Amino acid sequence: MSRDTHRQPTPPRPGRGATAARLAEILRVDHAGELAAVQIYRGQQAVMGAAPGREALAERFGRMAAEEGEHLARFETLLNDRRVRPTLMAPVWRLAGFGLGAATALMGEKAAHACTEAVETVIGEHYADQVAELETRDPELAAQLAAFRDDELAHRDAAVEDGAREAPGYSLLSAVIQAGCRAAIRISEKV
Repeated sequence: MSRDTHRQPTPPRPGRGATAARLAEILRVDHAGELAAVQIYRGQQAVMGAAPGREALAERFGRMAAEEGEHLARFETLLNDRRVRPTLMAPVWRLAGFGLGAATALMGEKAAHACTEAVETVIGEHYADQVAELETRDPELAAQLAAFRDDELAHRDAAVEDGAREAPGYSLLSAVIQAGCRAAIRISEKV
């Protein structure tokens, strides 16, 4: 489950245009995260859809990809409306996300669930930090991010219920995926 402690919200930067620059980072990284999430679930769906007897799981991953796709569409609108460029890493995250989803699904159902748990844990924490940061500066965006956070945490909780922690090498797999997610977050904010 998610840690109850989060980093302190990023304080507003000093200087002219600093608030807009921080908002651009938030929108850019969240767009990148949703783009990668769609691809992770598509990779899992592709592998499970080709496996006999895994059709129901493939459909579930497809539904989760569609939910993430709704988040992605919202961020694409926000990027356009607020004239924020997406991350330059989008092609890399697209391929990496699909590859991660497919690889963990090839490792088995429990590993696919472990991937979901690891990713959604980091994203849930990330959204919670952003909500805390934006509550007073942009309450409307904070509310939208809170709703997305709740969706991500529901995916995480379902993965745990379905045996994510029973995956072979769970601790290592989870740690590696979470470290990769955190690195991608930092890179996407800036690049």
